[in-house]
This record gives sequence, structure tokens and C-alpha cells, in this order.
Amino acid sequence: MADGTGGRNVARKLIGSHLVSGEMEPGTEIGIRIDQTLTQDATGTMVMLELEALDLDRVRTDVSVQYVDHNLLQADERNMADHIFLRSACRRYGLWYSKPGNGVSHPTHMQRFGVPGATMVGSDSHTCAAGSLGMLAMGVGGLEAAMAMAGEPIHVTMPEIWGIRLSGELPPWVSAKDVVLEMLRRHGVRGGVNRIIEYHGPGLASLTAMDRHVIANMGAELGATTTVFPSDERVLEFLRGEDREDDFTEIVADPDASYDVTDEIDLPALEPLIARPSSPGDVVPVREVAGEEVHQVVVGSSANPGLRDFASVAAIVKGRQVHPHVSLDVNPTSRQILVDLTKMGAATDLLQAGARIHQAGCLGCIGMGQAPAIGRNSLRTFPRNFPGRSGTADDRVWLCSPETAAAAALTGRITDPRDLDLDLDPPAVRLPARSSVNLEMLEAPLPEDEARRVELEKAPSIGVLPELDPLPDDLDVPVVIKVGDDVSTDEILMAGAQALPYRSDIAKLADFAFVRIDEGYPDRARQASAHAVVGGRNYGQGSSREHAAIAPRHLGLRLVLARGYARIHWQNLVNFGILPLEFADEAGYDRVEQGDRLRIEGVRDALEKGTEVEVRNVTKDETYRARHRLSPRQRALVAAGGQIPALRARTRR
Repeated sequence: MADGTGGRNVARKLIGSHLVSGEMEPGTEIGIRIDQTLTQDATGTMVMLELEALDLDRVRTDVSVQYVDHNLLQADERNMADHIFLRSACRRYGLWYSKPGNGVSHPTHMQRFGVPGATMVGSDSHTCAAGSLGMLAMGVGGLEAAMAMAGEPIHVTMPEIWGIRLSGELPPWVSAKDVVLEMLRRHGVRGGVNRIIEYHGPGLASLTAMDRHVIANMGAELGATTTVFPSDERVLEFLRGEDREDDFTEIVADPDASYDVTDEIDLPALEPLIARPSSPGDVVPVREVAGEEVHQVVVGSSANPGLRDFASVAAIVKGRQVHPHVSLDVNPTSRQILVDLTKMGAATDLLQAGARIHQAGCLGCIGMGQAPAIGRNSLRTFPRNFPGRSGTADDRVWLCSPETAAAAALTGRITDPRDLDLDLDPPAVRLPARSSVNLEMLEAPLPEDEARRVELEKAPSIGVLPELDPLPDDLDVPVVIKVGDDVSTDEILMAGAQALPYRSDIAKLADFAFVRIDEGYPDRARQASAHAVVGGRNYGQGSSREHAAIAPRHLGLRLVLARGYARIHWQNLVNFGILPLEFADEAGYDRVEQGDRLRIEGVRDALEKGTEVEVRNVTKDETYRARHRLSPRQRALVAAGGQIPALRARTRR
């Protein structure tokens, strides 16, 4: 075992220092004490309603921050009403509040609040980006984030530790994005499931803390529980630049540390890579697809959030013009970074080249604006390109590095940046040693006595938590929809400008459930009431958005029978009283069809007896063996109808 008598790796050091229950044995449930939480506006509204249901007086973490970075388009009154509610909840419960336009949660948190050695959960799947600072940071559903704020531990299945040894230095025109794209090229979107990815080796010395953020961020696309890096000299350098040198603690793997699984990347051997539409895992060399016409290039997002990423694009396009049929959109990831770009002259270089600079936020990454034309290629430095996530149903979104994005902006075609015919040297970007630290758009928590007098400001558009009934002991439900492998939470419950304004109105939000795949699902589900969904492998990959569980649950979803699950969505199903089962024999998936009626008798007894459950297909007169991975604690949650009934029962005692 990796932790035996030998040295410990960074991941086990972080877990061990916060372990409150269980043993660090892969596959078993452990409880971890949480120091910090992160929420953003697309998920935070529900989290604050959950804090209210808990009757919480004040958050019990060291630091909790609410960011407003996703829905920044004031298309109607709901957006500002949500922001007003979120601010009032921060004042009431003792959270920091990051104002609209201050910055994307992950890089802004890294700049202002990230602390080596701390644990953090966030109601956003890319919370794992904080692993760049030597933190143990995981994306979770909003309800789990609320529980962490209330001082409860987070329960996860102890993952394997996957050690990735890096050697050498990145060659010219290749950057950190290409490292994680190489991981996705090798291992796909399921390669990290039930694993923590830990990067180590001599190659780390050449990667800045923000380079590591790029790599750690997209560990979510590999399906990993999280990603960790050591806290070393490069982390100290970053914190010093943010005027937070005193927050540094060295955390490195022991010299004789070992790992459960291993791999190695020789950095000098890497080349520019790109993920084709419409999966982060469909990665090929840029030269393999060079020449494809491009009409949009978008730079930004939490996947390439650093000053260097924007400054590199500026250096490449400086003194030149964006191709006539390309829209070059720049989404600064924080107001602080925009200030530094301006001081460097890089913002001017971008503007003079024809770029459009937008406000600091997620924007196009979550489908809030910048939707591309139908069938036209859009190159983005984003983490995800799931079908329709951009806001355009028939989109063609590619994922790439800033260097590859800039090359396409100039040529109008997918171009390996090494092949730019402009007598260009690789961009040599000189960054300031000190950042333009921005605190003006962060509101600190109120003193406790003042906070108790704050009233929550709820507009009529702010919804309420749904009433959830216990799981029936005999399930007899129709299959209302059957989906394939790697279905994302964006397809289960769409994001974007149409749906996000209703994020606290579950009844309305349910109208958007599964419509990316089948527009008839909401109507069929309402007619069926209690029903089942059948899924393929890696069901629910992507966002931590718990709405992808709540909205179908509102429509009557009680059972999901799949080949396999993504970690966060599986936990969200449990949290809302939906029974997640897996085919013991995957051949059963091929036998079940939409419209079949599935029956499980004596559900509670079946769950208690063991890990296998018998599922009867009444329509076909067949029986399938299914299994569950529910701990005793989780079985009780599912039986009760989810965490919300349990929370309400607790507050009534």
C-alpha cells in the first residue's frame, strides 16, 4: 500500500491531516474536515436556501466565499434579484462576497484566499484547480457545500493516488494546457475516476503556480476526485506576488513516496494539442486538423485564467490584425488581471489587433453569451465543449491553448502555432513580480452580532427548497428516457442564458431537463410521475450543478440504472433521494428500452442485505442484476428521500 512504512505522497498528507472517519484504504468511505468553501451564483442560490433550511446561525469554516461570476447578463430582473439575495445571505451567515465582475471564482480564490495545506469544497466541479497551491480541493453538490459550511465533514470514497511524474521543460509554443490535453489524449474523460491525480518530479520546477492551476482545473475533465501539486518554491513565488507570503507552508512528497498508479510525461516531447468537438477527451495534435476554418476564438475561463495566458495572446497578435472573418473575444478572469494587462500595455495590443474585451467572468464558458454560429468552428481556451454548452445547439467547439487560439485568430484557420508564417519568435512575456492586488470588490463577513440582525432579501423569483418524499419500498416505474455513454450534466440540465435565470425556481427549471437530448422528456416525466432513467458509462460527467438531480427529481425521477457514474452527480442523486444502481452485467443495458417498466420489490431490505439488487423488467419479463455502492449513511439518505428531509428532521428536533 502506498502509505505503508514508506514515505507519504502529498495527497495522503493532506487527507491524513484532515481525516475524521474511516481509513485511507481505496474504495472505502472516509470523512474529511473542511477548512474553506467556495460557491458561485449558478449554484449558490440553492446553497443559501439550504443554509436557511439548516437554521444555521453562522458558517463554521475558516473561510467561505460566494462569487458572482456565471450569470452576469442582466437580461431580466431575476439576475440582479439573485445577486441581492446572495449578498444578503453572505451578510447574514458570515461569508465573503465577491461582487459581479470581480472575477471567476477559481483564479480569484487562488489569488486572495488559497492556503497550502487547507481543504476546500466548492459547488463547482473545477474547485479542484486549488490543488495548484497544495490544497485538497474538491467539487461537490451545493447541498454538500452547505453541510461543510455548517461544520459537517465531507464523505467521499477514498480514491487511488495516481502519480504523474513530469520531467524536462515545455518546448516553445507549448504550454500548460497541452499537458492536461495530453493526459486527456492518453486516458480520456474516465481515466481519473476514483483517483486523485498528483503531479511530481523534476519537471515541476518549470511550471508556475498558475500553470499548475491550468492542469489541476481540467482534472475534472478526466473524472478525477481532485488534482494536487506540492506546495514548493513556485507556490511561495506566487503568494509573494499576491502579498500573501505569510500564508505559505511547504508541503512536498517524501523522497520515498509511492503511488497506487503511475504514469510519466516527458515535457520536451509534447506538441500543441486540441480537443475536437464535442468532448474534452477527443484530443489530437493540432497539425492533424490544421486548415479547418475558424470564425470565433475565445480566450479566458478558469481553465486558462492566468495573466500569462492573456499576455501571450497579446504578444502574438501585437502589431497585427485578427483575420477578417474571426471574432476574437477576451474574457479576463479577474478585474485584477485586467488591471495588470492594462499596465503592461497588453490590453491595448489586444484592442488594436481587433479583439473584443468583455467583463471579468465565466460568460461563454457556461453559455452566457458568445454563442457561436451554427456549424462554425469556435476555438476556446475553455475546459469543456459538451454538445450545446456554448448556447448553440449545433455547435462546433474546440479546446486549445492560448498559443493555438492566437494562431487561429490571425490565420482564420486551425494552425499549429509553430507553423505561423509571420517571422514570430515564441512569445516572451515578462510578467510583473507583484500583482495589482484588488480588494475593493470583496466584501468581508459582518461581525456576528451585526450579522444576526440581517434579513434575507428574497424577490418573488427566489424559489424554495422542494418537498421530497421518502423512497417507496416497492418501485414500479417506467423508463422515461434512455441515454448513452458520457452524458454530461449540461445535457441532463442545460446551462446557459435560457435556463440559468431560473436556478432557484425548480419547477420552471425542470422544463429544461434532458431537452438537449430529448425535448419530450419533461412532458413524458410529468405524465409518468415516478419514473426511471437508464444511462451508459460515466453518467453525469461535468458540472457539479445539483440542479441536474433536483430538476428530474421534481418531475418524479426515483431510479437511475446506469453502466457507471461520474462521482459528483452520483452523490447528488443520493443527496436528493434518487436511487443510483449500476448494471452488474453491462449487457443488461442493451436489453432495456425507453417505455419498459422496471420493478424492485422491498427496496430497503434489498439495499440492506448486500450490494446486489434484483431489477425486474416487467415489460420484457426479464430480470437484471444491479449493484449499489451506498454506505449505511447513504442508504438512510436515499430511503428518507434525500438530505433535505434529513436536514428538516434535524432542525425540528
